[in-house]
Amino acid sequence: MKITVTGKQLDVGDALRGHIEDALADMIEKYFGNALDAEIVLSRDGRQIRADISIHVGRSIYVRAHDNNEDPYAAFDLAAVHIAKRLRRYKRRLRDHHGQADTVTQQAQQYVLADDGAPKNDEASSSSNDDDASPVIIAETATHIEQLSVSEAVMRMDLADQQAFMFRNAKNDELNVIYRRSDGNIGWIDPQPQ
Repeated sequence: MKITVTGKQLDVGDALRGHIEDALADMIEKYFGNALDAEIVLSRDGRQIRADISIHVGRSIYVRAHDNNEDPYAAFDLAAVHIAKRLRRYKRRLRDHHGQADTVTQQAQQYVLADDGAPKNDEASSSSNDDDASPVIIAETATHIEQLSVSEAVMRMDLADQQAFMFRNAKNDELNVIYRRSDGNIGWIDPQPQ
C-alpha cells in the first residue's frame, strides 16, 4: 500500500511521518489486507493543525476523515479514530463487497461552479439584467455513478464523509440522491416516474 504524507505550511518530520505510517498500516491491516493507497495532508488552520485522511480501500470505495488539534500527532490520531470507527461499523459489508461481481457504473461529468457573489434572494434575481449569464466552471472531472442499494449508498457516503451522494438505485434503476440533513438524519431523493 502506498502512503503519502504531505504538509501544507507545515514541515512533516521523519518522526511524525513514521508515526502516521505505522498507525495507518496497523489500522488498515486490522480491517483490510489490501487497501490500495492512503493520503494524509496536515495543514495549518489558524493556530490549529488540520489532519485530512483519505484511504482508497477498494474499487471506488474511499474512507475519509479529518480533525483539528494544536498538536499534529493528536490531530492525526483523532482523525484516525474517526476512520477506525467507520471501518469497524461497515467491516462486514465492505468485506462482502470484495467478493461481489463488478457493479454496474455509469459515466458522468462532475463540475465545480464559481460563486458569483450575487445576493441569493428572489428580489435580486428577478431584477437581474443578465439572465443568460452562466456561472464559471472552475473544475471539471469525470466520475462514475454506481448501481447500489440505498443502504450501500448510505455506507459509501458515511465512509467518504460526504454531505451528498448520487447513485443508481439497484431496485428500480433510477438515479437517486441521499444527503445528510442538518438534524443529522439522512434524506433520500427517489424520483418516481410520471
